[in-house]
Amino acid sequence: MPVSASRTPILVVDDEPIIRDSLAEFLTQEGFAVTTSGSAEDALRKARDTHFAVAICDVQLPGIDGLGLLDRLLKISPETFVLLITAYGTVESAVVAFQRGAHDYLMKPILLDEVLAKIRRLLAYRDLHLENQWLRRELSRVEGGAEGGDMVVGHGPAMQRVMDMVRKVAPTPSTVLLVGESGTGKELLARAVHGRAANAAARFLAVNCAAIPHELLENQLFGHRKGAFTGADRDQTGVFQHVGSGTIFLDEIGELPLATQAKMLRAIEQKEVHPVGANEPVAVEARIIAATNKNLAKEVEAGRFREDLYYRLNVVSITLPPLRERREEIPDFVDKLLAKHSRALGKRITGVTHEAMQILLACPWKGNIRELENALQRAVILGDGPLLGPADLPPDLAPQPDDPGLVEDLGEAVRRFERQHLQRLLRRFPDKKEAARRLGMGLSSLYRRIAELGIDV
Repeated sequence: MPVSASRTPILVVDDEPIIRDSLAEFLTQEGFAVTTSGSAEDALRKARDTHFAVAICDVQLPGIDGLGLLDRLLKISPETFVLLITAYGTVESAVVAFQRGAHDYLMKPILLDEVLAKIRRLLAYRDLHLENQWLRRELSRVEGGAEGGDMVVGHGPAMQRVMDMVRKVAPTPSTVLLVGESGTGKELLARAVHGRAANAAARFLAVNCAAIPHELLENQLFGHRKGAFTGADRDQTGVFQHVGSGTIFLDEIGELPLATQAKMLRAIEQKEVHPVGANEPVAVEARIIAATNKNLAKEVEAGRFREDLYYRLNVVSITLPPLRERREEIPDFVDKLLAKHSRALGKRITGVTHEAMQILLACPWKGNIRELENALQRAVILGDGPLLGPADLPPDLAPQPDDPGLVEDLGEAVRRFERQHLQRLLRRFPDKKEAARRLGMGLSSLYRRIAELGIDV
């Protein structure tokens, strides 16, 4: 039984007007809501504003080609089913298209009845696809476990460089310093390093140096001897001894008090610790992975961190970029986090709607992955599914749709940056003459840019 079109939104992308218009006219007559584009760039702009159930894209396009459009379109609208059309079809190009996410493939000259049959088949498959999506996520999660953790994901250049560093440093006994904002996944990356080490079966222990009172931290790390202080009725081994030949992850290392920093330096250099109340040092084998969200070099300059310890920790430094600088990976995180929390809560949530994904892509995520996880956990708790919509997301999310990082076109990114910069400066200096002076431009030029950029003043 044919699936009803019921004004289903369809996107047609072809640089040949005759083909584009013929497809649009035919599909409109069949009851679909058709939008057309002559280029991939225009299609992506329209896809950010409208969720399309199916996109019919020519492979040979000016500028970004059909495969490039496929990659970008699936990032901003993962629910869209893509049907590629080409006059140069080969088995190899068809395989590449399917590997990159295409759902079907057509050859020119186009047979309209064949296009309609394929669209109806894709729409019929859509419900089954959503129902079973969680199974594929589970399989991806299990396979991804070998990469060092559920949430160490990312196919962008920045995270690929990070994971290349992990693969190189993990088999060595080297100390590693992880640098990044709070919530970027430094502990998960530390576990990835440990998981690739030669002694991955040994213990991995995490210590948050900022969460333990200073007077207890030294005892936690190095242990104590019986009678060392009131209440010390027996010997207690510290983390360094307990972990054996495993890995100690020292989070927020910049919060270590200076006295403890001296003992930490000895543990790294001499491979020995001095338990509280002990007369003799104790040999240790633990590997150190430290993490900080501070600029330790500036902490050294300010006298708050020992320079010698900084150099010992900074043998290999890996910087995790914030989530706002790798927005292309947000769909990956959404997929894995939904699988995690849906499984924990016993709910069948298969994904998020196009509108919800656009909100998630546009948020600044100052709390990085941790903030994203909190938002999605709340959405899974409150949502009825199978798809989470904008109403399921926290009401205090503050999307920034004009963020320059959300577009690839240089001209549009510059325009967005200029608009944000002028808005910020005009809020600080409402006097236009003063604002123009600080901007280094004439007053008439400032007024012209305010009008061109649509800034409310």
